[in-house]
Amino acid sequence: MALHQYVSTFGQDLLRRHGRRVHKLAIHAGFTCPNRDGSRGIGGCTFCNNQSFSPAARRPPSVAEQIEAGRRVIRKRTGAQRYIAYFQAYTNTYADVAVLRARYEEALAEPDVIGLSIGTRPDCVPDAVLDLLAEYRAQGYEVWLELGLQSAFDHTLARVNRGHGFAEYADAVQRARARGLPLCTHLILGLPGEDAWHVRETHRRVLALGVEGLKLHPLHVVKGTRLANEWRRGEYRPPAFDWYVNLVAELVRATPPGIVFHRLTGTAEPRLLLAPHWCAWKWRVLNAVERALARRSGRYRNGTGLPRG
Repeated sequence: MALHQYVSTFGQDLLRRHGRRVHKLAIHAGFTCPNRDGSRGIGGCTFCNNQSFSPAARRPPSVAEQIEAGRRVIRKRTGAQRYIAYFQAYTNTYADVAVLRARYEEALAEPDVIGLSIGTRPDCVPDAVLDLLAEYRAQGYEVWLELGLQSAFDHTLARVNRGHGFAEYADAVQRARARGLPLCTHLILGLPGEDAWHVRETHRRVLALGVEGLKLHPLHVVKGTRLANEWRRGEYRPPAFDWYVNLVAELVRATPPGIVFHRLTGTAEPRLLLAPHWCAWKWRVLNAVERALARRSGRYRNGTGLPRG
């Protein structure tokens, strides 16, 4: 697959800048979320899988153990020997700064970890946390702040029980950019009550505020969620395969070349996935996106953001 010929992918961007393959290793650092513990809400987002509340999920292995497990898999699969620790599960800035520093530095203590990617909510990035991330960046580490916005429309965010609005996102972006922190914004396509226009407008508003990376996901219906109940009652209809593929291709074409895509789709475990069934097929989706981009472009885009004739 030659998707990187049409879109600036994160993997190719890392290869270009670091001169070698760099992979993200997903980390569950044992944090929770203000939309679960009652400070902002309870139950989490309507699409969030409640099985994550299990005791085993709340007591994951140490950061170092997770990195070792991840590197064993990656080295067998691709041979990569440099990694970014991706603090993915829950809200990874939702703790005292001293606790955050300890978790992050456990990852950075690994000699083959060259940086951090911190997944969080726009309403959970106080200045002290941004200063800490800027400190690591000043030391030469690769640092990304990944903000889960999902939609720029407050009525949509309220409907899925996000617990924040677009104003919190805009504020977080302004403060992060003032510190020179690269931002990757997460957007979900197929949210309840939204159509392609809402997605295009969210994309436009995010670009207007400034961003270095984007991550696109189709909305999954998974077991143990309020969204699953809405789907069973016929109150929510998941996105169709062709709708998603064509809209992703459209967004890629509308994105300035200097912005990298960390992800163009997302999958769910088959044992949890209820709908749409195609969300279990990552490569089918990516291959279809590549074909859609090929139909739309007479020239390729590449990892440098420059067209090729």
